[in-house]
Amino acid sequence: MSSPRTDPGFAYRTEQFQQIVEDTLALARRLGASDAGAEVSEGVGLSVSVRKGELENVERNRDKSLGVSVYLGQRRGNASTSDFSPAALRQTVQAAYDIARFTAEDPAAGLPDADDLASAHEAARDLDLFHPWAIDAAAAAELARRCEDAAMRVDRRITNSEGAGVSVQQAHFQAGNTRGFRGGYASSRHTLSVSVIAGRGRAMQRDGWYSSMRDAAELAAPEAVGRYAAERALARLRSRRVATAEVPVLFESTLASGLLGAFVQATSGGALYRKTSFLLDSLGQSVLAPHIDIAEDPHLPKGKGSAPFDDEGVRTRPRQVVQGGVLQGYFLSSYSARKLGLRTTGHAGGSQNLRLTSRLTRPGDDLDAMLRKLGRGLFVTELMGQGVNYVTGDYSRGAAGFWVEGGRIVHPVHEITIAGNLKAMFKGLVAVGADAYTQGSKTVGSVLVDRMTLAGG
Repeated sequence: MSSPRTDPGFAYRTEQFQQIVEDTLALARRLGASDAGAEVSEGVGLSVSVRKGELENVERNRDKSLGVSVYLGQRRGNASTSDFSPAALRQTVQAAYDIARFTAEDPAAGLPDADDLASAHEAARDLDLFHPWAIDAAAAAELARRCEDAAMRVDRRITNSEGAGVSVQQAHFQAGNTRGFRGGYASSRHTLSVSVIAGRGRAMQRDGWYSSMRDAAELAAPEAVGRYAAERALARLRSRRVATAEVPVLFESTLASGLLGAFVQATSGGALYRKTSFLLDSLGQSVLAPHIDIAEDPHLPKGKGSAPFDDEGVRTRPRQVVQGGVLQGYFLSSYSARKLGLRTTGHAGGSQNLRLTSRLTRPGDDLDAMLRKLGRGLFVTELMGQGVNYVTGDYSRGAAGFWVEGGRIVHPVHEITIAGNLKAMFKGLVAVGADAYTQGSKTVGSVLVDRMTLAGG
């Protein structure tokens, strides 16, 4: 994996971070810790925004941190610092040690079992995650201006802009523990975005778009991002309310990842051992429609959720999370696994490159085809609020989108609420489009749910 030694922006070399980890672990051992773990990291970035063609904001960030966990048997203490001096390292390790001394024992506390930790070879797997972007503020501002200008030129009904921006972020870290794990890598993520307003007065509608990639060379052209943002805002003009009804709902691919995120939350260790999930004891059970599969590939090159090991140093593995609607595995860290009497799945830090697919999907199932499958109902393009109860599965969100009749969009819709229960929604997934979109670490096409309650005006 590329070392940040010669890459621009970083103040510390890989070798320096590795030494800090070794020094920290040695200090913990000398104090009498039975186990210890340490992670040292550095992040640098540039964020530039423009509005109406004028430079609005330029921010540079540089952050660094050392986090230490010290174990005294099954008592754990944590401390952190942004000072990497020898004196600060000693004080930080001492603070973690002192916290552990006065913390109650927790039978689930402890480092991962050595057998679960990534080997040196596994930890060094190159996933092509680091693509530094040597761009200055002036060039970033020009890209943002091009994006905003393209949006404003689409139609005279685009009356205002909330601004366009470019974000350039890169980071690297090294981690290790007293059970033999050592590993670290550099990563990057770059984003171009814009938001505009269509119409005037009470009829105004806003929308936006963005492109985000690890490699700036793969970002969408600023003109394409701007045009699409404008088209989305224009499509929402003359929105109206609709009557309360029970109808099928089609979630745009950009929103469908939220349903996948709700599934991850409900099958993650923390919610399961606290018994705050509507999918308790669901392993080996049918939880989704029988034509649905969910695959996970943490080793996808350039993937936004790719990692050779999780936040604890546990090796990651590709797997089938759901097969034919049946749940094959939870998302567990070492701690949550012990609480449940299970084994870690390598998910300290969350899921890794999930893809939800349907065995019924055909290559021609684009958005138009999905609208035809919807027939009569709601096509949702925006969700508002956080109305999800993970204990019961009850789901209620403010929404906007389009009313569909005969498989065709009739008019835009706003100021409505959609409601249902996630358990029923997951079982009621009628179809998944071939219009797959990657939102963060989750990839899914548009998703059609057979029935939800639509509360209109």
